[in-house]
Amino acid sequence: MGGFKDVFERIETKFLLDDMQYTELMKRLENMAAIDSYGKTSILNIYFDTPDYKLIERSLEKPVYKEKLRLRTYGIANDETNAFIEIKKKYKGVVYKRRISMPYAKAVDYLVNGKEIEKRSQISDEIDYFLQFYKGIRPAMAISYDRIAMAGIHDPELRITFDTNIRWRTDKLSLTEGNVGKDILLPGQHLMELKIAGAMSVEMARILDELNIRQTSFSKYGRGYQDLMSEKYMESQEKESNIALFRKAV
Repeated sequence: MGGFKDVFERIETKFLLDDMQYTELMKRLENMAAIDSYGKTSILNIYFDTPDYKLIERSLEKPVYKEKLRLRTYGIANDETNAFIEIKKKYKGVVYKRRISMPYAKAVDYLVNGKEIEKRSQISDEIDYFLQFYKGIRPAMAISYDRIAMAGIHDPELRITFDTNIRWRTDKLSLTEGNVGKDILLPGQHLMELKIAGAMSVEMARILDELNIRQTSFSKYGRGYQDLMSEKYMESQEKESNIALFRKAV
């Protein structure tokens, strides 16, 4: 897919909307932003982490600096699908994203099987260092969702995205599986991300205030990880309960 940048530096602000807020906001944005040429896209990601989930646990502590590594495709992948290997860093509220692209099968060979990539660059060197620094790093969780992306009509730096059907899974960690997994959002919810180079415009701030749309802290991988930990806790509690019942019976 053409037109993708390899390096980003921007402020990303997130909001959770219900159906009514989403509908009203889309009406208000008609003269400000337009849906881009890709329309609705399924975005598929595999997040990489250490066996003890060091990266996401540190991220959830909201440190001044945090970083993530993920493999992404736009749409269901096959071996030849263009895939992006991305390092996403956040420092003092500013997001920095650096990425390289290659066919999906070669990206998996590089990240999982340790094979050399064909084209070396400064960004690939940074990814190499990331893989070496975090010992035992491996595919940890798939996060997928459907996205509508909008770009500013008068402000080319303005980008607004709306994500629905956000799902996570820890089995079948392949992007050939599509957008499948366990839901993160409640029915009718939309995750909006406002991506800007600087301060939010006065007009946008007024629209959000009128619709009672409030900023929130939201990490897709973080929510998936919290759901995973909740499941493991419930399973352990059920196991302990079953053991107690068994001992009582005998």
